Amino acid sequence: MMAFVAEMRGVTKTYGETTAIDSVTFRVSEGEIVGLLGANGSGKTTLLKTLALIEKPTKGEVHFRGVEVTQKNAQQMRLYTTMVFQKTTLFSQSVYDNIAYGLRIRKIPRGEIDRRVKTALKLAMLEGFERRQARKLSGGEQQRVALARALALETKLILLDEPTANLDPRNVSVVENVVETVNRDFGQTIVMATHNMFQARKLPKRIVLMDNGRIMQAGSPAEVFGQLSRTLAGFSALENILTGEAGVSDGGVTVVDVGGNVHVEMTQAAKGRVSVFISPEDIILSVARFASSARNVFEGRVVEIQDQGRLVKLKVYAGKPFVVQITKRSFIEMCLILGSNVYLTFKASSVQIV
Repeated sequence: MMAFVAEMRGVTKTYGETTAIDSVTFRVSEGEIVGLLGANGSGKTTLLKTLALIEKPTKGEVHFRGVEVTQKNAQQMRLYTTMVFQKTTLFSQSVYDNIAYGLRIRKIPRGEIDRRVKTALKLAMLEGFERRQARKLSGGEQQRVALARALALETKLILLDEPTANLDPRNVSVVENVVETVNRDFGQTIVMATHNMFQARKLPKRIVLMDNGRIMQAGSPAEVFGQLSRTLAGFSALENILTGEAGVSDGGVTVVDVGGNVHVEMTQAAKGRVSVFISPEDIILSVARFASSARNVFEGRVVEIQDQGRLVKLKVYAGKPFVVQITKRSFIEMCLILGSNVYLTFKASSVQIV
């Protein structure tokens, strides 16, 4: 019988009258990247915390390498896994000391600590940051420190809870590159929760779709996104889902007429009625049109503003409503208000069929 890196067998976790995860059976094979996709409250974070042994199941069992986690061996089993949270918590110390903290707790020899920290710094593109105060870094840099701290532990399993939420595009790119690199080059096993459907298509080898604490669907990204299930459609409807007629233009590019005089170009081949998705994080918002190789450029106006702390979510009407996500700093610098005229720009490769 195959021993999975991690396994949950019929796990239920309740908080009072609330059931966070319900009879979940979930297995992770060595070297996988598994993406957990679902709306807020679907159970993604609780599943990760249960695998991290932060939360104890109300019912069911958790196993690592075929061995059941018990009260007697739980402390030892925690060495198998580590979790990086969406909201980063760092110590008032240098970047080096933050990354080395867990290694010192484990009484790793000093020379080995130095080797691991330097490797993690390089992976997270933080070389030269060693002596900087971690809490004085930008939000994206702090998240990379938290990721480097997890990498330095060299656990069998890394759990990531929305690792790129609230980050600017550059830091999103760095974090995604780290995930791809450690999986490809070191065979690192990773389970990551994400709201980003484009990211869910690109990084994981397997997608697990959650709703109301249960696993509703699992398979490769092509399998899960290839069929517009009710759960996926309901989750996706929170963002940019457009439906229209697809055809091929004279230039050989697929164009989807979604109504409102809006024609969206994409790289995927399609014909007939389709639904497409554009991640809010993949849309560049500007107050002036600029030269770009991107095939999709639309002029619109801001009709809704949601302040989400470090990020601002905007709804822009450009013949069709688009949801766009930008940093608070960009929002302030562009002096945006309700009614502001803006441009939306995104690549044809960012448009995904759902």
